Amino acid sequence: MDFTLSDDHLALRDSAAVFLDREVDLSPLLKPGATVAAAGYDGLWRKIADLGWPSLIVPEAQGGLGMSCLDLAMIVGEMGRTLAPAPLFGTLAGTWALLKTGSAAQQEALLGKVVAGELKLALAAADRDNRIGAGVTATATADGHRLDGSAWYVVDLDAADRVVVAAQADGEIRWFLVDPEAAGATRTALAWRDITRQVGRLDLEAAAAELLPAGDGATWPWLRDRLYLLLAAESAAGTKAVLDDAVAYAQERIAFGRPLGTFQAIKHQLAEIAGQSECATAAVHYAAWTLDEEPARASLAAAMAQSYASEAYRDATYRHIQVFGAIGFTWEMKNHLFYKRARCNAALLGDPAQQREEVLRILEAGVHKDRAAA
Repeated sequence: MDFTLSDDHLALRDSAAVFLDREVDLSPLLKPGATVAAAGYDGLWRKIADLGWPSLIVPEAQGGLGMSCLDLAMIVGEMGRTLAPAPLFGTLAGTWALLKTGSAAQQEALLGKVVAGELKLALAAADRDNRIGAGVTATATADGHRLDGSAWYVVDLDAADRVVVAAQADGEIRWFLVDPEAAGATRTALAWRDITRQVGRLDLEAAAAELLPAGDGATWPWLRDRLYLLLAAESAAGTKAVLDDAVAYAQERIAFGRPLGTFQAIKHQLAEIAGQSECATAAVHYAAWTLDEEPARASLAAAMAQSYASEAYRDATYRHIQVFGAIGFTWEMKNHLFYKRARCNAALLGDPAQQREEVLRILEAGVHKDRAAA
């Protein structure tokens, strides 16, 4: 299989890189107590919307760009490389959920606003223990449904205009659309380690909700695979970013009369990161390709990509700090921002060990299926 990117993919990635390098300045976050909400990034989303990025996964028939997962990985990777503080992750997650579970009328009413950048979404699926659909219960009423409970670790909740919520209803997971500003809904920002990304808890007390009727038992695995791709793409690009930063520093930093990068111990650290970067990138590209072309392999490829890329990123950011030495631990350097993003990306949908368990389950199921067919 040829993993070489096409000229179109390279152009898409490079244009995103130029835009984000120009627009994203992380210096407001390089001080104790800094938050995205107070750092003045509000205008970035409008510029991202003008580029059409919220519409990347919306089909052309519904007004979007209808681009592939590999196209998407180019954009998301650059968002991860620059730690761009904008609610694209949450909007993509919520849009996928709406595409998978919403009725034609619901999609028609909402997707046009998403495409225009006028409606930001989020996906609330897990409880405090990361169990899907376990934290919220739905009750049918004469005028629709009411939700009670709490959904945790909702990415971009603070910016969301609507939230897709997974809830227990009649013993199964169903999907609902909630206005987070409605009566009975409360948003609380969580003390998330990664200050470049807003994560919150959605508390619901008899909150009105609109049922998304097309959801079924296959909804969450379908969504999970795509969320794995987003996280893995961010992590792979982040690994390359810290490699480039560490190499540049090792070339310019003089220690004992010669560049830091000439010391064998530093060379070994950089070589390890370089190898991890190449493997993580290949895993992401393969996962994106399977989601587009080979759905039967998608769950396996997505779990492999997230497991490897998130662990590689976590390790690379640790080495990144070590190469810089004592200065790498300070608030004034960007090292800690990448380290925190890596730690959070590796925990948001379960740690790498859990994804490897998924890989084993999928492989074992395939073996049993082959034996039964034989």
